[in-house]
Amino acid sequence: MKKKRNSSDRLPVDTLKDGPGVSHLNSSDPAFPLYKALKAMRYPLTLRDIMIQPVRTGYIGKDHPIDPKLIPPSGASLFPEIIEKTYDIPSPDGCIRCAVYQSPQAKTDCPIVLYAHGGGFMVGSSQDTDFMTRKIASLNQCLVVSVNYRLAPEFPFPTGLNDFFAVYCWLQNHGKELGGNPNCLIVSGDSSGSNFAAAVPLKARDENQPLPSAVVLFGPVLDMRFENYPSFNRLAPLGIVYDTAFIGFMRGAYVPQPDLWTHPYVTPFLGDLSHYPPTLLIVGTEDPVIDSTQAFAEKLQLSNNTKCLLYVYEGMPHGFYFFPHLFAEEHQAYLEMQEFLNSFKSINC
Repeated sequence: MKKKRNSSDRLPVDTLKDGPGVSHLNSSDPAFPLYKALKAMRYPLTLRDIMIQPVRTGYIGKDHPIDPKLIPPSGASLFPEIIEKTYDIPSPDGCIRCAVYQSPQAKTDCPIVLYAHGGGFMVGSSQDTDFMTRKIASLNQCLVVSVNYRLAPEFPFPTGLNDFFAVYCWLQNHGKELGGNPNCLIVSGDSSGSNFAAAVPLKARDENQPLPSAVVLFGPVLDMRFENYPSFNRLAPLGIVYDTAFIGFMRGAYVPQPDLWTHPYVTPFLGDLSHYPPTLLIVGTEDPVIDSTQAFAEKLQLSNNTKCLLYVYEGMPHGFYFFPHLFAEEHQAYLEMQEFLNSFKSINC
């Protein structure tokens, strides 16, 4: 069941167009004649826009019809019992559109999983991870809040993270209004979305906010210095899910300033991980980020982390947890998450 979004006077932030990463022509600019000529000869005008257009239109078949026989079952067909609603969460820049999933078996004041979808910081929405968030809600009898944050390159760092963190702070104070327990607030995400989830404990500590109860990361992006890791240099050049060229474009789109690539909110691996929340990391051996994920787990274990679990799945690529029924490892990953959350939520939540 899907209910109408609650009303708001301001547009959802993920529908805004004129972000700080958008180029503009100014007729008073001495270089305007050249830009005007380029605009007449190529579309889109900027090379960045030329590159992002096929990424977005080709994302999960959005530029062409897909043979229904090749489409995995939808989250709604697999978990029809999950109640889905849409909420606008307030923020200083406008409302943040969130898809909220809840199991009918969930108790009042159930755990809350705050989720960030992946997509290289540049594409995707809560709808793209509908299967993942429904399955998490079903297996854990919890509330899942999936955030539609603003995307790069129109909205580079720290905009997407700030949107995600604004929802995190709102849930700390208003999670009960959605039927969840703010004292049992878990942050999670896949791929680039996991970068936001991994940064939340660092940002929360810096801003004197309560830390999340736990962190769950799927195929995480934890270090923007990708080339420092042998697994990236070995697997990414001919990668299918993503490759070296895409990573360079993604990094430049999300964090245009190279001096910020080592910022702890961009590269959580470089943050102070002492007293970091209990953490579950899920990755495959054929994912270029496996080495950085293992390095993050090792640093957590050396940083007075109360609990850190790393599950590595043999032969699995980036995103093996994204679609149902393709791999047995997909289901096993969610069972590991279920066991991980059950192991501490009765004590800590």
